Amino acid sequence: MSDTETNLAAALQTLQARIGESSPPTDWFEITQQRVNDYAEVSMDHQWIHVDEERAKQGPFGAPIAHGNLTIAVMGHLPRTDSVPAEKLEGHKLSINYGFDRIRMPAPVKVGARIRATSTLKRAELKGGMIETMNEIVVEIEGGDKPALVAESLGRLVF
Repeated sequence: MSDTETNLAAALQTLQARIGESSPPTDWFEITQQRVNDYAEVSMDHQWIHVDEERAKQGPFGAPIAHGNLTIAVMGHLPRTDSVPAEKLEGHKLSINYGFDRIRMPAPVKVGARIRATSTLKRAELKGGMIETMNEIVVEIEGGDKPALVAESLGRLVF
């Protein structure tokens, strides 16, 4: 068995033993109007509910809200309280965002709100010479009773 195959098998075993474990929540991260405006420029989505502060105050949420796709874009990059992983997988070279199985956005994120995320490992299996993981990511809004986002995020680990 090659070193790569040995590392892959050991990493898979380690990850499968961690199925059901959740990460600690990330640090809180404020969604500012400037970040929403910057995202509107990149996405070309200038809908008034996001960028017209005065009009949005009269809208259904009483304030401008972040684009749902902005929440998706930042969720994987929210600042970690535990920036060093608990354990390093031997021979791991690269992690790839492979997409999503499911994404739901139960509550809007108002400008000025703070969000944070937790991630729970739900699956780890071999796919195409890599390890594919599925994590359920929940983005909560500080003081909110519903999450901003619940996603089943797929990743591929290259060895």
